[in-house]
Amino acid sequence: MDCPLFVVDAFAGAPFEGNPAAVGLPPGEAPEAWMRRVAAEMNLSETAFVRPLEEDFELRWFTPSVEVDLCGHATLASAHILWEEGRLPREAPVRFRTRGGPLSARHMREEIELDFPRVEPRVVPPPPELGRALGVSVVACARARDDLLVEVASEAVLREMRPDLGLLARLPARGIAVTSPSDAPAYDYVCRFFAPRVGVPEDPVTGSAQCSLGPFWGERLGKRELRAYQASPRGGSIRVRLGEDRVHLGGRAVTVLRGRLVV
Repeated sequence: MDCPLFVVDAFAGAPFEGNPAAVGLPPGEAPEAWMRRVAAEMNLSETAFVRPLEEDFELRWFTPSVEVDLCGHATLASAHILWEEGRLPREAPVRFRTRGGPLSARHMREEIELDFPRVEPRVVPPPPELGRALGVSVVACARARDDLLVEVASEAVLREMRPDLGLLARLPARGIAVTSPSDAPAYDYVCRFFAPRVGVPEDPVTGSAQCSLGPFWGERLGKRELRAYQASPRGGSIRVRLGEDRVHLGGRAVTVLRGRLVV
């Protein structure tokens, strides 16, 4: 299959920052097995495949090992490519049909803003092995759909964590979002995200995690607009705006590779 293929750094102000996502534009409906093999070949936290429908686009996301229901950075990357490649005019919003429900993206000045579902975290007792797996003390634990949200004492604790990924992969969660208040006045909170169970040891910047982290910190800080920084080795910032049942995620994107997949 001759398929245009791109790599985009999402939630990034410059190349080689943020979270890289591959975006494929297959000429028609692609076999699932083929998409899975392409994602494994790309070996990024997510590879997205975008297919035009009558009035919107089908969007699917794959890690190197599984298909996922929701992904923020690869959605931002996909919208960026559709506008950049002239598949849609820049002023037109992009509407996606996904396993996670309808999503959309639009340009907001220098950023792209995503419209995602709001996920209310539910406080739960921490799993017995959680603290040992993370190597830190757990201040609070909540469940947000398939993920665990874990608050730790400080940004210093969060940045210095060296979790046991083998133990994390055995916890009953797709991923573990670790968070704390930010020390920097430019941000409200910081986070890291680990998902070794689905083939992503540490995700550089995780848009979908903000669907629950935003409400978590919005309630504590009494804010509806927040700035988040994901303190991975690459790092990236996300603007979070809370609606009643939606979360709006803002960030930038930079294309770093254009090519064609010929197999």
